[in-house]
Formats: sequence, C-alpha cells, structure tokens
Amino acid sequence: MQANNNLTFEQETLYDYLLVVTPGTQINNDVKAMKQLIAQELGLNSSRVSQAHISLFRSVFPEKYQDDFIHLLDSIAKKQSNFTLYTSRFDHFQHGDDKRTIYVNVANPKPIAELHAKILQEFEIKPTAYKPHIALARAITTTEFQKVYDHFNNQIFVRSFQCRSFTLLRKPEGGGNYEVVKDFVFGHEVQREKTLFNYAA
Repeated sequence: MQANNNLTFEQETLYDYLLVVTPGTQINNDVKAMKQLIAQELGLNSSRVSQAHISLFRSVFPEKYQDDFIHLLDSIAKKQSNFTLYTSRFDHFQHGDDKRTIYVNVANPKPIAELHAKILQEFEIKPTAYKPHIALARAITTTEFQKVYDHFNNQIFVRSFQCRSFTLLRKPEGGGNYEVVKDFVFGHEVQREKTLFNYAA
C-alpha cells in the first residue's frame, strides 16, 4: 500500500513555484533593454528575455498544495506594509569556476530581506543567505561574461520603486514559461484578477 502511495505521488505533476517582487514599468523597460543588449552580444534570442524581478522564494511541489501555499502568502501580505527599494550599481556573482550572473544591486536590502525572512519563518524554513538583486544575465559562462561585462563594470543604475505587492508564478517542473498564479497586495484583501503571460525564467 505504501508503494502505491509513492507511485501516485511520483505521477503527480510538479510545479516550480516562484515568488517575486516586480519593479515599476520604467525599471522593467530599462532592465529589458539591457537584457536584450546582452542577448544580442551573445547571439541569443533577445525576444525571450524575462521581466525584471527580485526573487523572494522558490519551491517545487504538487498543485494540490497550491491553495495552502496561497493562504499562507495571503496572511503574510495582509500584515506587510509598503516600502521603497533603491537600486545603485551593477555587480556579479561567480558560480564555481565557469559561471557568472550579472545583476543590478539593491542599495537598501533590509526591508525586502526582512520580508524574505518572514516568508521562511511562515514555512518553518531555516534562514538562508539572501542577497536581493535584479538579474540581467544568469549563469553565463566566464567567456560570455568577459564579452559583455564592460558595458556594466563600474557603472551605476540609480532608480527607486514602491514595493506594494509580491507575485506568485508557476511553471511545470519540466520547463516552459512561468504563468501568474496570483498577485498579493500588501495590507489589502482585494487582489487583481489572475492573468497568464509569457514570463520567461
């Protein structure tokens, strides 16, 4: 009987859930232009760049747990106040010997880091290192990085936006584009209608 339960679980469709904060239209347009520049420099499809966002939380689980997940996120959002985030400069992470991520730095990470900690606490997950950022090019090779980083090295990107909500996205674990599950407006119970759009990873 236990084996049958395991088999049933394995056959369930798993979804990759991603919780994000999205900046305003102007920042999104500026970031999109920079992503397209990088894509063109590297010979990639520039029409499929993702929207600007700051990741808050990511997890993979079956759809049957989605309603419980949404309920917990609703509770967090209703208790959360709006805050302002500022960007300052470009920087990069290094992943191992041959992978780099170019990103826009968040100048005042404390408010969003505190929100991230609340989310982990709600899900009873131990705190982890967290550096909020807006990725421009994720996990590119060192060769690709060296080809494009001169556009950003020692440059600043001073912008600000009001963070009033976060958004839950999902896609099948096997791949595809993210779709919007729900927007969670801080301090309010009225949510925008669920929409679907091409939200690339």
